[in-house]
Order: sequence, then structure tokens, then C-alpha cells
Amino acid sequence: MWPDGKRCAAAFTFDFDAESVWIADDPENAERPGVLSQGAYGARVAVPLILELLERRGLPATFFVPGIVAEHHPERVRAIVDAGHELGVHGYTHTPPSRLSAEDEEAELRRALDVLHGFADRVVGYRSPSWDFSRHTLGLLDRLGFRYSTNMMDDLRPYLHPGTGIVELPVQWILDDAAHFWFSAAEWTKPIAAPSQVDEIWRGEFEGIRRLRGCCVFTMHPQVIGRPSRLAFLEALMEHVAGHADTWVASLDAIAEHARSALAGDG
Repeated sequence: MWPDGKRCAAAFTFDFDAESVWIADDPENAERPGVLSQGAYGARVAVPLILELLERRGLPATFFVPGIVAEHHPERVRAIVDAGHELGVHGYTHTPPSRLSAEDEEAELRRALDVLHGFADRVVGYRSPSWDFSRHTLGLLDRLGFRYSTNMMDDLRPYLHPGTGIVELPVQWILDDAAHFWFSAAEWTKPIAAPSQVDEIWRGEFEGIRRLRGCCVFTMHPQVIGRPSRLAFLEALMEHVAGHADTWVASLDAIAEHARSALAGDG
């Protein structure tokens, strides 16, 4: 399936949520600067550090951005695009689709697209807040011209959603930084993992996907992965993944378009 005889594909992706995830979870958090500072760190500190890391490693990435975050932090979104990385839609307010009516879900998608098109001409990928779909989501994505989704956990390789033009690039919680590092003051019993633990898990999963000729999608959040110790782990992981001559590291847009061609029998 992969170009130039490559064995697998890998993508480094970031959900740039900033403060939006806390406000969508509870609108009253908008009046709690201490709570919101957790997301502000992602915009203020982590995104620039991640962009520096990607430049050092010479790697492309995909950033999924809620529309409201792009409006509140336009300088960061411009920096992402200026560095040559892909923008994808992550809702407008980071509200999971299952909590929206069909009309409101479409309005969120259209508004998010409109905002992100102010930064990049090509915006064709969708990652749902919380990887959550409603029964309307797939049809809306197809109708609004999206080219790929990266939300489902039912495969290791890309596939086409039947009856649509949407390529699915599967994900999994095991490759999401929040599943390992996220801390909630409401759940003090959940420990924060050491980077060495996540390094072992992610390298093992990558090697397994590589062996099976799949697509390895790393999902990260600037406010989570962007701590100094975790960035050091991430840089070492990037070096490990990109150091495999048989692994194609690319944006999700590039992977989806190649997979579409291969699935149609053209590649």
C-alpha cells in the first residue's frame, strides 16, 4: 500500500485544544483562569517548542485545531502553517458531536472550516473532539468535502467508508498521550506516567504496526506532550521512527491521498 516500497506509514499529530477543552466540558470554567491556564500553556509555551522540535527533526505534522482556538490564538496557527504543517478540523468549540443536534453539528463544522480556511487553502481532515461521532457525522463530512477522518479504532490500515469519499486513518487510545499523561484534580487516584513508560508502549506499538504494514498515528496535545521531559522523550521517539528506512513519515493528508489511490487499485 505504501509508496517506494515502504513497509508502513507513521504520522505525528497534535490536537491544539488550548483552553477550549475545559470550556466545552463546563462553560463555568471560562471564569476560572487557574483551570484555563492548563490549556494556555499549550498555546503560550508548548506549540512553539513543538514547532522547534519538528524543524530540528525535519518532519511534517498535522495539527487539528478547534475553530475557536484559531480565533483566540491566530499567531500560533499562522506559525503552524508557515512551518509547512497541515491543519485539520477539530470542531469549533471542542463539543463532542453526540451532544449536538444535526443542525448544530453542521454549523460547527462549517464555522470551523471557515475559520481554518483563513489560514490555509486546503483543510480536508477531521478529528472529532473526544473521537466522538453522531449518526450524522460521516454524512456531513462527505457532504462538506472532507477527504479523510482519523477517529475510528477498528483497523490498523486505512480504509474507505462505504458509500462515501472519506478515507479513515485509524487511531487508538494506546497511542494518545492523554491516556497516559492526563491529570485530573477530580481523579487523584490516576497516576501520571513516566515518559520512559510511554516510550516503551509507543515503541512497541509502532514496531507491531510496522510489522503488520499498517499506519501508526501518534495523537498528542500540546498542553500534555509539551512538558520538557516529554518533549525529550518525543524527540527520541521521532528519531527512532524516522530512522527506519522502510517507514514513511508524512502528514495525514498525504497518507490519506496515497491510501485512496492504493485502495482504488492505482497504487
